Amino acid sequence: MKMLKTVILSGVAAMLLPSCNDVLGDLYDDGMVATSEYGFVETSTGSTPGLIYINATDYKAWTYIDFENRRIDSISVTEPEPAQWDFAIHRYDAKTNRAAVVETSFTDISLALLWSEADAGDEVADIWTTDKIVTDMSTMMDGYLSYVGSFYNTKLSEWLNVDTSTMPPVYTTSDKVYIILLRNGRRAAVKLSDYMNATGIKGYMSIQYIYPL
Repeated sequence: MKMLKTVILSGVAAMLLPSCNDVLGDLYDDGMVATSEYGFVETSTGSTPGLIYINATDYKAWTYIDFENRRIDSISVTEPEPAQWDFAIHRYDAKTNRAAVVETSFTDISLALLWSEADAGDEVADIWTTDKIVTDMSTMMDGYLSYVGSFYNTKLSEWLNVDTSTMPPVYTTSDKVYIILLRNGRRAAVKLSDYMNATGIKGYMSIQYIYPL
């Protein structure tokens, strides 16, 4: 079982760290998801993109995505990972199942079909972190946050930048397509482009994908 920890924050500036990125401004920005279905809403054929829609509102859960079986599991951050999965989302954080991630220059998911190993830049593997995965935001105004230790992919997590230097925070997507080099030797392309639903609630997310690439 993973270890939970609590971090004390000092001062107002600390309370506005990027980890607190969605407490304010829920109704002030774009990035809305229109669909009300969950799971693999549209299936990729390998030559055409598909669409995944998830509810990642729970700070105490990872949403695990399995391309091969088109399966999605929401599991507590303190519980073991599922037997088979490819990548996972915790709010806007991302991790992979012992894979590596490459950021492309593409903004159109369909162009990922043109990608080859020769186009690869730096491949970014997951790292272990104890100060990224927030499990409880309710205590933020009391000056502390609770975290859980977890693997975390710094590159894939760059899909969304949250600028907390202004109020409300400004949410900006990278608009980039990412290649996930899976441990089974296959590849998948993903583009995370939305981060809230039509009523402005953060954590509802749509993901375009191509698998196998």
